[in-house]
Amino acid sequence: MIMYAEVECMMYEGHSLKQKRSVIKRLFSRLRKDFNVAVTELDYHDLWQRTKIGIVTISIDSKHAEKVVQEVLRVIDSYSEMERTLTNTERR
Repeated sequence: MIMYAEVECMMYEGHSLKQKRSVIKRLFSRLRKDFNVAVTELDYHDLWQRTKIGIVTISIDSKHAEKVVQEVLRVIDSYSEMERTLTNTERR
């Protein structure tokens, strides 16, 4: 079971690409360490107030994969520097 999520976020308090990348780097490091997921920025690389993140996890159990993705989304929501606006998930 492969569980994939695309998450778009707005970063209202960011004032530069450097600040955006700092927040994203911290978030990605935490997600990789805590949940062992693959994560990357998919789009809006040159916009300092917007990002699109791709998250992937693989498991033999679909419930476990869904739980991991939901926990990852909870962590993203806990970051005060960003607001999750759109989320698309897909199972394969």
